Amino acid sequence: MDLVFLHGPVASGKLTVARQLSELTGIPVFHNHLVVDLLLEVFEFGSPEFVQLRETFWLDTFAAAAQAERSLIFTFAPEETVPAGFPERATSAVRDHGGRVRFASLDVSAAEQERRIENADRKQFGKLASVETLRHLRTAGSFAAETPPRDITIDTETTAPADAAAVLADAFNLRGARERRS
Repeated sequence: MDLVFLHGPVASGKLTVARQLSELTGIPVFHNHLVVDLLLEVFEFGSPEFVQLRETFWLDTFAAAAQAERSLIFTFAPEETVPAGFPERATSAVRDHGGRVRFASLDVSAAEQERRIENADRKQFGKLASVETLRHLRTAGSFAAETPPRDITIDTETTAPADAAAVLADAFNLRGARERRS
């Protein structure tokens, strides 16, 4: 079982690349906003309950997938409400059941991030979609969080999503994942 842990700043193309990688390999996408959006129906973002439950959902899903030998592609944006040590806890949840975590960092310049932030497709998951809010959060240090490890780094400003997915599939030897999953 492989957990492909795609991380990077807001609007770096994590979900777009994850979907391309899923299409290429057959590995399902576990988009972090699935849990975030669910919890926002009950708790305020960043509240103690939200933070604790979000991490519990993430880690329990990783552990169950590893135990079932079902690979996943996870999208993650480091930010201040994620408790320190999360990447290590994610790795433990997977390794405890015989899986491995493959960390991929997607990078993008601040200018390109601002160009992408207001794209209509970002609103589908209630993602940050305002240049003004992005700038405010940057100034407030909201993105100055622990950065997960990097087994590979891809500049999504210069690499198309399909090409990024192909690089990841090759680097992590995932091309046969569709067949292994059956």
